[in-house]
Amino acid sequence: MAMFSQSSQRSLAWILLVPTLFLISALSWPQRQNDENPEVSRLLEDARAKAAVLSRDADEMEALTRSAVSWQTHASMLDTMKEDVNELARDVEKLTAARDKASPWQQQANDRMLPMMRELAANTTAAIDHLKEQPSRPTSPSYAEYLRQNAETSRELSDMISSFVQYGQTRAKLQRLEQRLEVASK
Repeated sequence: MAMFSQSSQRSLAWILLVPTLFLISALSWPQRQNDENPEVSRLLEDARAKAAVLSRDADEMEALTRSAVSWQTHASMLDTMKEDVNELARDVEKLTAARDKASPWQQQANDRMLPMMRELAANTTAAIDHLKEQPSRPTSPSYAEYLRQNAETSRELSDMISSFVQYGQTRAKLQRLEQRLEVASK
C-alpha cells in the first residue's frame, strides 16, 4: 500500500464503500417492505370495530325470524344492517386503495375480507328485496336463510379481522422487544 498516494487510498475506500452500502441497503429492503403500514393498521382496527357492530346486528336480525315482530321491525333492522355493511365496505375500499403500501399480512387481511363483504352485501340485498316483495311478516325459509347466512358470515368476518389486528399488535410488540434486546446487547 506504500505505492498508493493518500488520495488513491481514499478513492479506493470510496469504491469499496459504495457497493457495501448498496448491499446493506438491498439486504434491509425486504425487512422494510414487511413492516406494517400504520395507516392500514388503523383502518383494520376501524374495520374490526365496525365488523363487531355488524355481527351483533346480524345476530339480532336473525333472531327476529324466531319472534312475532312486524314486517316494519324487519325493515328497520334491515336498514340498519344495510348501513352497517356500507360503513364496513367504505373501510374495505380504503384498505384496498392502500393495498400497495401495506405489508404482506395486511394485504392478506384485505384479500380475505373482500369475498365475505360481497357475500354480506348480496345476502342483505336479497333479504331487502324479499321483504319488499312480501311485506307481510317475513317467514319464508329463503328469507330466514339470508339472515342466517349474514349472521354466520358477519361473525366469521369479525373474528377474522380481529385475529389480523391481534396478529399485527403481537408483531409490533415482538419487534419492540427485539429492538430492546438489540439495544441491551450493545
